Amino acid sequence: MSEGTQRPLSILQVLEKNLFNTGSVHQMFQAATGLAARGHRVAVVSRPGGETEGRCREAGIDFVPLRMRNEFDVASGRKLARVLAERQVDVVHVHKGIAHAAALWASLWTPIPCFVVNRGVSFPIDVWMRPKYRTHRLHRVITVCEDIRTVIIRTGKLPPEKVEVVYAGVDLRRFDPDTVDARTVRRELGLAEDAFVINQIGVRWWRGWSYLVEAMPEVVKANPKAHLVLVACKDEAAMDEVRDLAAKHGVAQHVTPVGYRQDVPEISAAIDLSVDLSFAGLGITGTLREAMAMRKPVVCTNAGGNPELVLDGVTGRLVAPESAASAAAGIIDVMQDPARAKAWGEAGRKRVEEGFSMDVRIGRLEALYRQVLVENGRL
Repeated sequence: MSEGTQRPLSILQVLEKNLFNTGSVHQMFQAATGLAARGHRVAVVSRPGGETEGRCREAGIDFVPLRMRNEFDVASGRKLARVLAERQVDVVHVHKGIAHAAALWASLWTPIPCFVVNRGVSFPIDVWMRPKYRTHRLHRVITVCEDIRTVIIRTGKLPPEKVEVVYAGVDLRRFDPDTVDARTVRRELGLAEDAFVINQIGVRWWRGWSYLVEAMPEVVKANPKAHLVLVACKDEAAMDEVRDLAAKHGVAQHVTPVGYRQDVPEISAAIDLSVDLSFAGLGITGTLREAMAMRKPVVCTNAGGNPELVLDGVTGRLVAPESAASAAAGIIDVMQDPARAKAWGEAGRKRVEEGFSMDVRIGRLEALYRQVLVENGRL
């Protein structure tokens, strides 16, 4: 068939997590909706009882409930095998470990023409996990950056051609600085119009948030109107931990902890600088892509795949991991030259448009699926 007449594919996006509080869920759902918009027959397979089913219903995407209790849930594998046969599935794209196991169980009963797994963290593949990745039934491992690809090939002992990079993408229609009110979140949080607002989204230990709080005394010394907003505290106890650390460093009035939010475009519009100090397990931090799409300069650690997105001195600053002093210097560098910071924000938007958008990602996924199907004689 010619490019313009290729048949639509039957695709399953499979992920056990069913709450929209991690990047993997957002990227899975983005893939489902983006591929459906291109005319493919798409279903999402996830655990019942969470947000995913309702979001699928709103988007007109088929939802298949599957318990996926653990990696040894053979019953879920059998049920998934029946779904594969009933829907005549061409592609199974899994996004986490339990979903990966469920699809492997299913493939014992129903062959999968194109079976791919996403890998978004840089933790190594240990000897116990290795068989899941080395099996011939799995056709591709998709990593979200070159750094993770290198780790997966080395620790999983995989042939390089089995591991491909497809950068996660931003929906540029949703993250459009020309259509989002930058004042809404500032008003809600009681932030002054002239405050220099810094944020980080992600408050797990490996996200390095404590180093950011520790950096704030130097940042406030350089700009008394600086204010840090830490988003995605999992509960009140996590917020208290942030408040206690801020008080310990004498910046309690300059730090605001916030819970999980769905209005990330509005948050990104409200800030002056996006920061991420992650130092372990990361691929490319999604909130940095989103902030860059909103024309914001960024400061992040020179770790994982971040240097593949953030160009030092072009779209922001790269700083040393696990160093409050390095973080403070990077933030102050941005604050002290507003014209340059604005130019970095403009360059960031352009960089996302060219290589890290939703449309670019969906096109690359579609091409990868078809390539595997051709290799296996299914197209």
